[in-house]
Amino acid sequence: MDRLYIQSDTEHRSLPLSREEMEYEYWFAGLQGLSAKKKYLLRKHMKTGRAIYYIEETQLKQMEFLTEKDRELLRAAAGQKIGNACEEAERRGIRFLPWFSEDYPGRLLELDDFPYALYVKGSLPKPAARTAAIVGARRCTPYGEKFAVEFGKTLAECGVEIISGLARGIDGMGQRGALMGGGRTFAVLGSGPDICYPREHIGLYMDILEQGGGVLSEYPPGSPPLPYHFPARNRIISGLSDAVLVMEAGEKSGSLITVDLALEQGRDVYALPGPVNSSLSQGCNRLIQQGAGLLMSPEILLKEWGITPHGEPGQEGKNKKVLESPEKLVYSCLGLYPKNIERISEETNLSQRELVGLLVSLELEGYAREVSKNYYVAAEGSLC
Repeated sequence: MDRLYIQSDTEHRSLPLSREEMEYEYWFAGLQGLSAKKKYLLRKHMKTGRAIYYIEETQLKQMEFLTEKDRELLRAAAGQKIGNACEEAERRGIRFLPWFSEDYPGRLLELDDFPYALYVKGSLPKPAARTAAIVGARRCTPYGEKFAVEFGKTLAECGVEIISGLARGIDGMGQRGALMGGGRTFAVLGSGPDICYPREHIGLYMDILEQGGGVLSEYPPGSPPLPYHFPARNRIISGLSDAVLVMEAGEKSGSLITVDLALEQGRDVYALPGPVNSSLSQGCNRLIQQGAGLLMSPEILLKEWGITPHGEPGQEGKNKKVLESPEKLVYSCLGLYPKNIERISEETNLSQRELVGLLVSLELEGYAREVSKNYYVAAEGSLC
């Protein structure tokens, strides 16, 4: 498919459109039954939405990329009334951004199947910001939920903008974590941007907007959350992201669709390891086996990305704190790879009952992290 940064497209992006012209563009972008690629090619030939609306039969027949069904659709659509739908959307706080708009995200223009247009409430990710998608199972475990929040929070505290789908489970928890970290997060919907789905996430939806983030979709306002919309929206989630972080996923999880798209788009993929007997970790463990990055902690990930962490007030003094002898002994046994209490007991000659209290103390002080039930790793405290 032709890329959008060739000279003719640059010319289109620099031309402001009148209100009336934008209404024709809005009509064409929302035309159902014609793929984004065909819309792009048709507009490249015809130059404007108005010209497409008034397209003549001889011109239609010259468009070899159109099927007869496509031509019938365009003939029928040409009789539709052009109203003030674009203006009405703007009054409701929804921006219309066709691909030639200067505000259309450059990351998406790199995709072969980029959306023809976006409908946006709130903001879009900053072009120069580091972005990460947090995705995973809707019916997640407390383990996945915990780390979705933790990664979302810590990355957001360090300026990483979080992308996800507002879905139940991992998606929503990762976005809630980003808000807890005082950062910005962006929800890509499988419905129109004015329809919160699932409905119970309306509080999260509003909080995202209030905290400077955004809600976006390739579907016009009023579009229902149809099942086939969701696999398609996953390419936008990965397309807006520098990396995709999978927190929990079964072997046939829908999150793996996002992973496949991310790999096709040249994005990095990371996965959170989980218990081998957990069905919701099988997809993640398989990804790691196949070469995905290993998510051990947000701090390690930030270092890998070259993001310099900034210590919290008092962090320097905390790091210099002298641990009590038993705590120091336990801490010295911990590393990047999880160890269970039985293993730590063998290495320290301390009873498991004694270890529980010491590990809780180390965790509260920021020196240890429980990554799953009774499995611990060394931690570096909050680095941001």
